[in-house]
Amino acid sequence: MTLDEAAPRIAVPPQLDPSALMGHDPSAPIVVLAGETMGTTWQVQAAIPARLGRDTAGLADAIGRRLDEICGQMSHWDAGSQLSRFNRSPAGSAHPLSPDFARVIAAALAIAAASGGAFDPALGRLTDLWGLGPRPAAGVPDAAALARVQTERNWRQLGFDPATATLTQPGGVWLDLSGIAKGYAVDALADLLAGRGIGHALIEIGGELAGCGMRPDGDPWWVELESPPACTLPPLRVALHQLSVATSGDYLRGGHTLDPATGLPITHATTAISVLHPSCMVADAWATALSVARPDHACQLARAHHLAARIVSRSGEEWLSPALQLMLA
Repeated sequence: MTLDEAAPRIAVPPQLDPSALMGHDPSAPIVVLAGETMGTTWQVQAAIPARLGRDTAGLADAIGRRLDEICGQMSHWDAGSQLSRFNRSPAGSAHPLSPDFARVIAAALAIAAASGGAFDPALGRLTDLWGLGPRPAAGVPDAAALARVQTERNWRQLGFDPATATLTQPGGVWLDLSGIAKGYAVDALADLLAGRGIGHALIEIGGELAGCGMRPDGDPWWVELESPPACTLPPLRVALHQLSVATSGDYLRGGHTLDPATGLPITHATTAISVLHPSCMVADAWATALSVARPDHACQLARAHHLAARIVSRSGEEWLSPALQLMLA
């Protein structure tokens, strides 16, 4: 038997959320909708009850509008976005944020603090220097350019007032929320579907996924955790019962993850990190943080914050956090 033919390992939540059963319709067909956003693709597989009709075009349009709305707020590729306007603003200027932006920046700052800066929402100048934004890089940045950018950014200086949803520009800080915005968009689509009476769906944006409810046949929404192509680990299949998964790694696009501490691409032994969490936004940010942290520190962070995480090293070795081990059937 080859590895691909081997029975996969199965991970399920320790407890089934009763809300996963609400409105379940065994006769509902699964409708697949897809499109492009955030420089990648999105797909929704939704079990739509007959009582809601078959207006899939209207649903697809609503999904597209919602994603455009989020990009218009938080894209660093869009010069007119709320994020880009903040980045250009003078020191001391206060910016009332949209509800979406406020939720994302609150989570981003909380995870930045919890991870000791491994997740950093203020990497905009650094990602721009490396050509990871709308402007191509002139080449590999020299030490002087990296040092200058490192002194111009500090997420700790961002003044966010959650009571008024206001963010103050300390001066010269550029936000980059690409390590959390896709996950938030997945959560936003789950909320949009729920608001339309669709509680059973699998939502995916650029490899970040959320499972809501279950399939019409009573199965959960099954996904296999991503692994590097040369990895010889047995498959690990997860039941996304009211659960999201985000994966970060350099095996698809190369060294695109930057270390906030050094300003350089990550080169340590970790190559793929998957995090499971009820919130895809949280899973997305923590997957980034754990990919930045050195392997031993990443394991410590996963334990300390009770994260269900899998870390795969370049040598093909796998580490499963205690929270993920509890999910293995």
